[in-house]
Amino acid sequence: MTDIDIKKGLAGVVVDYTAVSKVNPDTNSLLYRGYPVQELAATQPFEAVAFLLWHGELPTDEQLAQLRATERAHRALLPEVRAAIDLLPTSAHPMDEVRTAVSVIGAIETAGITNVLDAVGTPEENLERSIRLFAQLPAIVSYGQRRRRGLEPVESRDDLDYAANFLWLTFGEEADDVVIDAFNRSMILYAEHSFNASTFTARVITSTLSDIYSAVVGAIGALKGPLHGGANEAVLHILDEIGTAENVLPWLDKALAEKRKIMGFGHRVYKRGDSRVPTMKAALDTLVAHYDRPDVAELYDALESEFVARKGIYPNLDYPSGPAYNLIGFDTLTFTPLFVASRVTGWTAHIVEQQASNALIRPLSAYNGVDERHIDGYVPDTAAVEVLERPEEAAS
Repeated sequence: MTDIDIKKGLAGVVVDYTAVSKVNPDTNSLLYRGYPVQELAATQPFEAVAFLLWHGELPTDEQLAQLRATERAHRALLPEVRAAIDLLPTSAHPMDEVRTAVSVIGAIETAGITNVLDAVGTPEENLERSIRLFAQLPAIVSYGQRRRRGLEPVESRDDLDYAANFLWLTFGEEADDVVIDAFNRSMILYAEHSFNASTFTARVITSTLSDIYSAVVGAIGALKGPLHGGANEAVLHILDEIGTAENVLPWLDKALAEKRKIMGFGHRVYKRGDSRVPTMKAALDTLVAHYDRPDVAELYDALESEFVARKGIYPNLDYPSGPAYNLIGFDTLTFTPLFVASRVTGWTAHIVEQQASNALIRPLSAYNGVDERHIDGYVPDTAAVEVLERPEEAAS
């Protein structure tokens, strides 16, 4: 058998071009359409970053106002979507709620389209669909958390920007500016990251000429995994398990002896540390001060310093975002749905890009199973064998 260079996990394989984002190895910065994400997080509202991902440039004041007006007009939780969520047990994972909700939205939006090619949509139609998904996901995510707590949903506020309204929908009260700012930064930091597992899933589905909703539903399924989006949820479970900074050393000794994977550390792309972490850690620090929770910072710092010292592996974005979301008041199970609400902007930007220069994504595999074999006593149909032996005649 000829030796074949298998790229497990497609590691190191470049499959296409993208103008949406890249990691600049010289500065170790994640760039959205050329802008370092830390600069965007420090200066822009999330709506402006969404516009940037979709259009390639930051919006003018007029363009931002138009996007905000459109987004606010589509914030309401559709009654059909609420009904579908209510059919699920409250013990269902919130990611299953979100996946179901987006599927229902897609079914409603494409109802009456009998030709599957028509469901693909034009670039303009898919931009409109992207904005509607962007607008409706906060209502979906917040309703899921409130439902599990036995609370009624809260109506959106047209006078609040995206981040402030998201927090209003979830908690039923206006958040302080420091909380809104930290949450806004987290949404920007999570919005896009090139050909990660969920984005690549969306592009694979898009390459088949399926519709944008199917691609987003597939991406949600990929994001649920703890090796991808579910890691921020896993980080909180780890921190809860450790408890206090004093417990870090014995906990880590045991975890490493058991060869446990410590979630929130390491990244497939970054080798010198995730460039998004300093920005999110600074946001976490403001929340620690705001809520007067120095114990959170002590535990965070103790685990980070000890793990880096022992393994030389640095935190990724999920490490500071988990405790930040916890301080804000989000349930741990809500963390990954928050990731969906953010990353839908990057996913949809990639979906439109894939459609613009499409090729069916269909890699090859190297077979390593048993050699060809046959069923004892099987007698092949003569006509079928003749067709197999003369494919050019069969095609004619």
